[in-house]
Order: sequence, then C-alpha cells, then structure tokens
Amino acid sequence: MSSFVIEASGLSKSFGQTHALSGVDLQVRTGEAIAIMGASGSGKTTLLHCLAGITRPDAGTVAFQSGAGRVDVTALGERERSRLRREAYGFVFQQGLLIPELTAVENVALALMLNGMPRARAEEYGRGWLGALGLAGMEDRRIGQLSGGQAQRVAIARAQVTGASVVFADEPTGALDSATSAEVMQALLDSTTGQGRTLVVVTHDADVAGRCTRIVDMRDGRIVGERVPGVAA
Repeated sequence: MSSFVIEASGLSKSFGQTHALSGVDLQVRTGEAIAIMGASGSGKTTLLHCLAGITRPDAGTVAFQSGAGRVDVTALGERERSRLRREAYGFVFQQGLLIPELTAVENVALALMLNGMPRARAEEYGRGWLGALGLAGMEDRRIGQLSGGQAQRVAIARAQVTGASVVFADEPTGALDSATSAEVMQALLDSTTGQGRTLVVVTHDADVAGRCTRIVDMRDGRIVGERVPGVAA
C-alpha cells in the first residue's frame, strides 16, 4: 500500500479568465499534517477543494488511498464523490458551518445519521467525541450558547465522528483569538495526526502552519516551495 493517502498530479482549474490552479502536483503522506499557505487568490482553497473532491479540476488527477484500495477521485461522479466525502473525509471550516437550531451533540450526530446510523446510537458516539474534546456537559447547548473556540471543537467532533481518515480544514482558527486558536489547533492535531489520521490545513496563520509536519507555499496557482517548520532552508 502506498504511504501517500492523496496524490494529485497536474491539477489545473480556471474560473472564467482566472487560473486558480496551474499544473499542481502534491503528495500527502498518511498521518501527516500539511499546511497550505499563500496570499488570498493564490489557489490554496481551490487546491483543497480539488483534493477533497468538492471541486473537479479542469485537468489532472487526484487519487485517494482508501482502505479498500486506490480511488481515482476525479473519475467519480457527483454521487460517488459525495459519498466519499461523507464516509472517508471530514471538514472543518472557518465559521464551522454548524446548524444553529441544533444542539452540539445533534450537530455531531447528524454526520452519522446521514450515513444511516440510528439517532440514539449516533448521539452516543457524538457525546463521546465532544467529551474527548473537552466539551463534556455542553452537549445539549445550542451553537449560539457556545464560545467561538467551543463551536470549533464541535466542528472538529463532527468532522471526526464518522472515522474520517483525512480531515480538511480551511482557516479553522481564522475567526479566533490567538490563545483560543492555539487550543483549537491542538485539539485538531490530537484528534487527527495524534490518532494516525491525516490533516490538510489551509491557513494564513504562521503559528498554525508552524505546528504542522510540512508547509506548502502557493503563489498564482502554483506550488512555489515546501518546507519543514523549524528547519532553516
């Protein structure tokens, strides 16, 4: 089995006259935390969306090494890609994208219920994840009753509860103060790479990137460099 959980080759994507990606190659190792950095408009979020099967590139391929074997994500139809995102991937976004009308545990359980798990069992799993992320006793609070950091922990629990082997995080700490950002990033790392899973993070925050295994720098739709945090070039 390949040591790479995701392999992207020759990815190109344009939106009208804007070339968001121009021939990007990237390999993501199993169990690593990789940070994708770059200025606004550099293509980093488009790259994340292509890796995750949210966006189909105009050219190039993305392969995912699943437990059942190698999957060509770019060859899948929308239904198959949607299933892959539900079952194998987890997502954490800057604003969490949680459902405010639901409680914390209901938000987490929903990810399992969409995969067919009965509600009672899904909520039991959800409570376990929330407790592991320091939210014991807050399971029945609605999202508006939680702090920004607590809400992001709910989002992390939702991303992980299905057993996702890869978690994609787009500016997961962008709306948080520095102290809360550090706490949330630690929770994210503990629940992904700390458990042998893989984390792909898009971030502007050098402190967040510095806690990852590897940093990929992008500019004008291309990867212009890679580095290991704390190691001089």
